[in-house]
Amino acid sequence: QVTLVESGGDSVQAGGSLRLSCAASGYSYGTNCMAWFRQAPGKEREGVASIYRYGGIAYYADSVKGRFTISQDNAKNTVYLQMNSLKPEDTAMYYCATDRDGGPCRPNGQFNYWGQGTQVTVSS
Repeated sequence: QVTLVESGGDSVQAGGSLRLSCAASGYSYGTNCMAWFRQAPGKEREGVASIYRYGGIAYYADSVKGRFTISQDNAKNTVYLQMNSLKPEDTAMYYCATDRDGGPCRPNGQFNYWGQGTQVTVSS
């Protein structure tokens, strides 16, 4: 069993920055891929970024490229999402996920473990 706990969400003004954290426990072989997703009210869930735990190769949604950075600290079993130049459209509940169900590590497809989410609100 894998448990994910997100933190770091807050309310900020446009142009500001936040760093989200996702602490993981109960790692298994399948948790080589970590990802961040977000969901705004009334909208579908959107993949934001993903990273291979070993190797650190990262992928980003076009909407966040150049502004968000996913990183990891394997010693702390923690994945981060540094968010800069935040926009009101970044407002959403942000979730981390792991153990992608097949295929390469991308912020899409089926993931088997999810955190409870952390709220990010960006005001104009």
